[in-house]
Amino acid sequence: MSTPELDWFKSSYSSAQGDSCIEVAITEQAVHVRDSKDVVRRPFAVGREGWAHFVGFAAES
Repeated sequence: MSTPELDWFKSSYSSAQGDSCIEVAITEQAVHVRDSKDVVRRPFAVGREGWAHFVGFAAES
């Protein structure tokens, strides 16, 4: 079974250089996360519910 290519995007809050942030790719099953400075390194994935909790926590901070 092949893995489809992920559609990565950065936050609109990313710096002008765009090199100091993470990138995410959202699939039906998970949110994949990688370091924008090291796209060769394997990304990690979290469940969509876990990602929603993280984003909610970050928004409160």
